[in-house]
Amino acid sequence: MIREEDNITNFGHGHRKPFSEHFIKMMDKPIIRTITKADWPAVRGIYEQGIAAGNATFETQAPNWEEWDEKMLPCCRLAAVQEENILGWAALSPYSTRPVYRGVAEVSIYVSLAHQGQGVGRLLMEELIRQSEANGIWTLQAGIFPENKASIGLHQKAGFRIVGFRERIGRLHGAWRDVVLLERRGVVD
Repeated sequence: MIREEDNITNFGHGHRKPFSEHFIKMMDKPIIRTITKADWPAVRGIYEQGIAAGNATFETQAPNWEEWDEKMLPCCRLAAVQEENILGWAALSPYSTRPVYRGVAEVSIYVSLAHQGQGVGRLLMEELIRQSEANGIWTLQAGIFPENKASIGLHQKAGFRIVGFRERIGRLHGAWRDVVLLERRGVVD
């Protein structure tokens, strides 16, 4: 006879879930893979959602593929994909063209509105950090509008620390905007 408790998985700390629920959650987890040119329409669509929301970037329109491809580092271009749908993306751009800063990069991370708050950003950030360190990046930095508390929280949970605040650094739609500066030092020698 199969008892209900035989079909329960113990996750520690008193968290118990039916095995089938755990299995379904594992199947639903997005995969993280490299962005390709074929992904650009979906990536651009998510970027445009961030632009429209008004708290993700100073940009007012998404670039075309060629502009984006030239701006971003060749490594660390990631898409979170589930059932062939792109849920979010992350990429790095160089901080400077000066050789001394070759290991410093700026983070761009965007999650579609429909998938925010579901751990997609965390998965992208974890892989972005792993790949950045594997590619010799020793510092990741981000400039985030203070109103974007979810993004600041995501970065802080990933080990970023606030290193500064730039007041009225730029205008967006005629209004002065502030930026919180965050950075994360990697484990690269």
